[in-house]
Amino acid sequence: MTTRDLVLISLFSAIIIALGLLPPITLGIIPVPITAQSLGVMLAGVVLGAKRGTLAVLLTILIAAMGLPVLSGGRGGLSIFTTPTTGYLIGWIAAAFVTGTLSERFVKAGQPALTQGIGFFLASVAGGVVVLYAFGITYLAFATGIGFSKAFIGSMAFIPGDLIKAVLAALAGRAVMAGYPLLPQRT
Repeated sequence: MTTRDLVLISLFSAIIIALGLLPPITLGIIPVPITAQSLGVMLAGVVLGAKRGTLAVLLTILIAAMGLPVLSGGRGGLSIFTTPTTGYLIGWIAAAFVTGTLSERFVKAGQPALTQGIGFFLASVAGGVVVLYAFGITYLAFATGIGFSKAFIGSMAFIPGDLIKAVLAALAGRAVMAGYPLLPQRT
């Protein structure tokens, strides 16, 4: 790993943390707030790829676990692993990895802009929505005892916002790819 890789990992961890400064929005029907940090997870995957994006998320979680209030709502410390939202937090790791892996496979430097944008969007939806929800909903259902179907239905209220986040991540990924590509290219 190069110094550049370490700087990019740290930078994207800082972006995820900065997005946590935006206040969470609670819906009341489910104990999971709407936060902007999942956008940072998607961004890490589409811009940095699987390895560095996942490491950026792991660094963020490590910083939070050490007690710094870097998660949305000013949360931090080991207690973050004892809440109904823990599945989403753990899901960030898999979400960044899947988003990055799919971005590396679907998006190439010589592709037209629209093709790159669609590739980034699909990678963001697959990793940042489908994979993230699989972890989050499953853990939420068991941790709260509300059952999988109620947790699933309650989580559907987040889909429109997460699709908007996926569009933003795709646009940002495309802009970075056009100006200063950081995404590892697989042959």
